[in-house]
Amino acid sequence: MIYLSHRGNLRGRNKKKENHPDYINMALNKKFSVEVDVLFKKSNFYLGHDRPQYKVSDKFLLKKNNWGHAKNISALSELKKIKSHYFWHQEDQYTVTSKGFIWAYPGEKLTNDTIYASLSK
Repeated sequence: MIYLSHRGNLRGRNKKKENHPDYINMALNKKFSVEVDVLFKKSNFYLGHDRPQYKVSDKFLLKKNNWGHAKNISALSELKKIKSHYFWHQEDQYTVTSKGFIWAYPGEKLTNDTIYASLSK
């Protein structure tokens, strides 16, 4: 079983800390996989859901158990170039990550090999 943290959250949402590199590292250090929101702008990677907030390096995005959720087409292209673990979806029922995992949108049918991010409000 894979335990996946959404933006670094482990127990409910903390909007002030979501996607902050220290918050992500805390979850990774507790052996969680972490879905991070990634944007690419002006030749740099950033974490942030709706806007670039925290500049990060390729090395950060290549950490084991980071799952990069590309938030713009530039991020999708650049994540592919650095060979990180990434995916793209908007409101698609399903998508496949770069490492072959099936990612399900909340509320969709699941199989034994589907990743489902249960998002606490």
